[in-house]
Amino acid sequence: MSGERTDGWPVALAGVTETVVTTEGPNDLWNLAALGVHAPDGDGPATATTWGRTRTWRNFRERGTGYVQFTRDPVDFAEAALSIREQAEPIVDSTDAWVRVTVERLDGGNEGDTRWVDWALHPVESAVERRVVPTTNRGHAAVVEATVAASRLDVSSYDREQLLDRLAYFESVVETAGSERERAAFERIGELVDAEW
Repeated sequence: MSGERTDGWPVALAGVTETVVTTEGPNDLWNLAALGVHAPDGDGPATATTWGRTRTWRNFRERGTGYVQFTRDPVDFAEAALSIREQAEPIVDSTDAWVRVTVERLDGGNEGDTRWVDWALHPVESAVERRVVPTTNRGHAAVVEATVAASRLDVSSYDREQLLDRLAYFESVVETAGSERERAAFERIGELVDAEW
């Protein structure tokens, strides 16, 4: 892989950065999932929270490592967020930059019926695969927000009708402001979610 570095994160982190993470499962395949990475607070590490007993939670706990990836591809992001997708290699083809991290459990608890764990993410190595000029695309942002709403549809502490209204709104944004790839991503969300909005 091109441009390997060992000095930390390959991008500047601010707020919560939505990423795709791959973690190695017991079947030696790499599971894709969406992971919100919280920027470091002061001298502390970047952190992330897993919700539920997911493959990412299990693989973090059992393997202690993963690849955090920065991709602009809305279909890859939607599939990582809402489906079970595994592949033989850890790096997703659409990734612009990645960082291999080791993880350390910081805290855990329950919110309603859902178990959560906070993890510290410690960079081990990273690479920039493609340098891009950033653009602002409302359709892409709508896809990301739609995956958040869709992932909460079956969580009892969230109002399902309100989430469906959000999904309908995000779909309208994608229709008017999104590219073909964002429209394909929203179509994929519709295929992966058992709901109509």
